[in-house]
Amino acid sequence: MGDGHTDQAQEWSADGARSVGPPARSRVAAASALAVSATTLVLLVFFTARNLLYVFTSLVSGTLAISALWIAATNHKFRWWAGSAAVILVAGSVASLVAAGRGLVAVAIALVGMVAAWALGTLALRWEVRKVLAERWQEVPATRHGILLMNPKSGGGKVARLHLADEARRRGIEPVLLHRGDDLQALAEAAATRADALGMAGGDGSQAVVAAAAASRGLPFVCIPAGTRNHLALDLGIARDDPVRALDAFGPARETTIDLAEVNGTVFVNNVSLGIYARIVASDQYRDAKRRTVAELLPTLLGPEAAPSGLTVDGPEGPVVDPQLIQVSNNPYALASLTGFGSRPRLSTGALGVATLSLRHPADVHRLVALEVAGHPERYGGWQQWTSRDLVVSGPSTLAVAVDGEANTCTPPLRFVIRPKALRVRIAPGQPGASPALLQAPVGVSTAAGLARVVRGRPSGIVVQHAAGES
Repeated sequence: MGDGHTDQAQEWSADGARSVGPPARSRVAAASALAVSATTLVLLVFFTARNLLYVFTSLVSGTLAISALWIAATNHKFRWWAGSAAVILVAGSVASLVAAGRGLVAVAIALVGMVAAWALGTLALRWEVRKVLAERWQEVPATRHGILLMNPKSGGGKVARLHLADEARRRGIEPVLLHRGDDLQALAEAAATRADALGMAGGDGSQAVVAAAAASRGLPFVCIPAGTRNHLALDLGIARDDPVRALDAFGPARETTIDLAEVNGTVFVNNVSLGIYARIVASDQYRDAKRRTVAELLPTLLGPEAAPSGLTVDGPEGPVVDPQLIQVSNNPYALASLTGFGSRPRLSTGALGVATLSLRHPADVHRLVALEVAGHPERYGGWQQWTSRDLVVSGPSTLAVAVDGEANTCTPPLRFVIRPKALRVRIAPGQPGASPALLQAPVGVSTAAGLARVVRGRPSGIVVQHAAGES
């Protein structure tokens, strides 16, 4: 091939193993998509050749329409605007043909060409997603005695509203409902002694407790998204709007192993935040309007009168002293907010994600607030991110922390560790099985450039890659 490699180009996958490039059918589909696209554009020029304005309009709108269709089909982050743009651009191509005096035959040929290019391009690009999912998930038989713990108060009462206990019994799953004063950890550990699979219907904090009990006995864990945000479910690729469907994970299902993280021996599945976020979580308004609450409280919490955090952590370029925020996550996030409400492309990199925020001047507060509202806090210069297998955070005698979104206090030093592939997880058949962050690569990889890479036997890049053990 043109890059000097063999037809089956070799690429390093996220877990460090060497993987084979795109299969022959994907490369043929990519080449066909490019050929059909070029042919369609040539025909658009031919059909509108009588007027240079129509030629230009049809050529530009046709090219962008096909690209937008590919992006809408393969890139989660830009799906909606790309789909809307594709509709407008296709209409522009049709309008230019009509204005040039062409009839239904020309319009039909152009539309068929665009649809064929979209279908072939989507087929060629999606092989990477199918490959990642096939490597991640293995089919497993139904459980014999699954037990599901339920928190009736989570998610505004989803357990009762959706009749999850009855739905569980119908599937042969034993439900265990929490009552006021119950010790969830004790209930989970007791259930783990008589189950062959353990699940939790509740928020992320409850998920971590039950996941720890399942991991301690080597049992598979089932996450039922019955909480408010359900970040673990999001990153496992579970449809968060359908907790009942998630119960099918106790039947014939798909299974993988993921990492767990610990802080001073306590397991967390998402993240631990120290500093300003712990104070934000304590706000009464936080649960109902998270991003707005963050933007409103930041000027007060970060202003010139704010006291130093007293936190210290070793960063890749030396100690980070008095940062206003430290967030340590179970695998790195693709962050879109200071509250950590992004998602993680993978949960098995074997590394903690670490992020710190440091503001040194009053003017920095306003810039940070603007970037937070825009969903790009990482663009602020005092924001650092890295990965590590273990971490120590020192600070005052008592630290306010938010563990998986729940306010708590800890005594420093805080020692964080990652437990690689500590937990077996099951999801129901038909679930996406991938987080949104997995398909948030730059727009360009879902266009002709990405297809050209596939033709050459290389990945297009639509699947976000993260090296294991990155530091």
